[in-house]
Amino acid sequence: MRNVHSRISGRFLPLASVAVISTLPLSAQGNYEIQVYGGDTVAPQTTMIELHSNFTASGQRQEIQGVYPTYHQEHETIEITQGINDWAEVGFYIFTSEQNGHGAQWVGDHIRPRVRVPTSWHWPVGFSISTEIGYQRPVYSLDTWTWEIRPIIDKYIGRWYLAFNPALERTWHGPDVHQGLGFAPAAKVGYDFSKQISGGIEYYADYGKLFAFDSLHEQQQQFFAVSDLNVSPNWEINFGVGIGVTAATDHLIIKSIIGRRFSWHKASPVE
Repeated sequence: MRNVHSRISGRFLPLASVAVISTLPLSAQGNYEIQVYGGDTVAPQTTMIELHSNFTASGQRQEIQGVYPTYHQEHETIEITQGINDWAEVGFYIFTSEQNGHGAQWVGDHIRPRVRVPTSWHWPVGFSISTEIGYQRPVYSLDTWTWEIRPIIDKYIGRWYLAFNPALERTWHGPDVHQGLGFAPAAKVGYDFSKQISGGIEYYADYGKLFAFDSLHEQQQQFFAVSDLNVSPNWEINFGVGIGVTAATDHLIIKSIIGRRFSWHKASPVE
């Protein structure tokens, strides 16, 4: 399934410089909101609005079966997430792309309900599960209707933060409809240098069909050095630089996430 739709949660500062960029040919792929999920959900009576921006500095330069090349595409994604209660939320995405020769265009929309294990259950790890379904125009993805189910596991160990998202993907309309379930894991390791500054590495991949992975040459695999400034509980500010390490992956992507929480909870009057 050629739709790297990974989600990287921001809690990091850059740890490494960008590695040497490969010159192998690429397959078509899409990166719109690059983020690994953490286990928490948005609080009830709270709305989270995020702008996900990324720029493909080095990527596919030719059209593939009518799909626009990724080279120098600028993606802007608006994500709106509404907290339902203390264990559920619903997110909605608007994907856009801007590129020389094609201008600014609408790409598609996704909706994503998510539930988590409540804190009161006292599990040793954070655990939630999201399901995401949506449409993307065929000039950006031949697989126009897709579905994803994403288990989310995370854990703080002192200053260290670990997260793993073993996502399963399914195409409902497009060339990969006969592939069945695809396996697209994502993971991150972060370290809090202070209360305001964290740094880490994230990994994103699309291995292809579950239990019958593509060859390494055809898999998509990316590593990001990322950063986060924890300036306020109401804000999410994240930056990262990623490199692709296989021929099917865009070679260099620069990304950012700017998010703001808005609480609609009215304080009880003082008696």
